[in-house]
Amino acid sequence: MLAAYAERIDPDDPLSALAVGEQPEPEVPDGWAVVDVAAASVNHHDLWSLRGVGLSADALPMILGCDAAGTDADGRRVVVHAVLGDPAVGDGDETLDPRRSLLSERYPGTLAQRVAVPARNLVPLPDGIDFDAAACLPTAWLTAYRMLTSRGRLPDGGAVLVQGAGGGVASAAVVLAQALGARVYATSRDAAKRDRVAELGATAVEPGAKLPERVDVVIETVGEATFEHSLKCAKPGGRIVVAGATSGHLPAVDLRRVFFLQLEIVGATMGTRDELAALVDLCVAKNLRPVVDSTYPLADAATAFARLAEGTTFGKLVLHP
Repeated sequence: MLAAYAERIDPDDPLSALAVGEQPEPEVPDGWAVVDVAAASVNHHDLWSLRGVGLSADALPMILGCDAAGTDADGRRVVVHAVLGDPAVGDGDETLDPRRSLLSERYPGTLAQRVAVPARNLVPLPDGIDFDAAACLPTAWLTAYRMLTSRGRLPDGGAVLVQGAGGGVASAAVVLAQALGARVYATSRDAAKRDRVAELGATAVEPGAKLPERVDVVIETVGEATFEHSLKCAKPGGRIVVAGATSGHLPAVDLRRVFFLQLEIVGATMGTRDELAALVDLCVAKNLRPVVDSTYPLADAATAFARLAEGTTFGKLVLHP
């Protein structure tokens, strides 16, 4: 079957380590199911995999990709949950299983014509959501949903700051926060992206700018470049929820501000299978759809990866096997 995979690991030139070609059909252990992939989306996780982060050389070649939607063996429309973990070990939360992994780390991923996953990782997909939209939900949108809800504890009528709007998680957070009833502020260095954020309904501001109010929740995926601003923008008792560090992972933190304002710095990674199901329900109820930057045939995966690496996208990149 056709697949996009890590042929080797290259920390300095990850795009050169990407290959597109024939790979073996998925193995199907007991309790697993095969999905015929109709659409899959690309994430920064895939670029990190090519650099060797979370992917060891002895696992190569490894089919990349965490996100997919398609049909199961019975023809049912499904979206794939990418976290492979034991909820019992994590006290009901498989993301807290210390042995958890994502598709494309230990097991082949979704950038292929077919993918095998544990049967419990299949979430029914209503007819009202097309495959392209569904393929954007399991990583970026699920992460943003968890950041706002179980980790961020966004109150009714609250306020949210999204740093670095334009990326998959950040643009998802802009849309979801508004659907959850929040006032949303969003930053971007790029004027065109600020215009796009405004079109989505958020108040667009330049990085580091003073907000009209302090916020309940800050969505932080940028890291060093924005973290001081994030701390200054959180109201007393507010939460800075971190799910990435694209500009660097070692920011300076003024602990006096943290303890005096009783701020919480909270981590978030992906979400549970039940949270993905709740996200799908929210998308149906509120008629929400992910922002798709562009789509490509799987054979042109290298073009999509190059666009992602450039950092010029707004929303998600979708591949069609």
